[in-house]
This record gives sequence, structure tokens and C-alpha cells, in this order.
Amino acid sequence: MPERNNEGFLEDAQCWTEEVATTIAAEDGIALSENHWEIIGFLRSFYKEHEISPPSNRLFVKAVKEALGEDKGNSIYLMQLFPGTPAKTACRIAGLPRPTNCL
Repeated sequence: MPERNNEGFLEDAQCWTEEVATTIAAEDGIALSENHWEIIGFLRSFYKEHEISPPSNRLFVKAVKEALGEDKGNSIYLMQLFPGTPAKTACRIAGLPRPTNCL
């Protein structure tokens, strides 16, 4: 497992693999499904394009809605996939830096 900080985020995003994502998700009790991978793929593309993680849950939901539609771009759907703080949980699993405004 690559080195992580005290919140479980990878120290080096280049070390991310699908196996790493599966391990991090399992630590949170999440078994990754096709729906999870779709959001993880979206987040990794978002990061590659903007060089930041979505800075808050609100902007995360909005970005998902714009990219994948209303059914997936709503807080209930994202909370079911990534419990707690969806942006923070999803970014940690996707190997991305911690969103700046997430508690």
C-alpha cells in the first residue's frame, strides 16, 4: 500500500491503482460497484483537467450533475455510494488530494 497521510489520502497520487482504490474503499466498508467506478473515473478526469479535487460537496454534486446527469448528480445518490462526506470519501478512494472545503 502506498504511503498515506493521517486522513488516509495518498501522499503521491501517482501511486494510485484500482487495487489501491479497492483496499481504501474496503477500509470504509465499501465494495466498489460499476456505479462507484463511474464516479471515481469522473473524479480522476476532473482532477486531470482542473488540477484540483472538487473543493466542496456542493461543487462535487454540481460537477457530477453536469457530467453524468441529474440521476447521478444529486447528494442522495452520492451519499449512498460514498457515505459520510461524499466528496472527501470519493476523492480518498480515487487517490486524489483532500477537497479543500470538506470537513
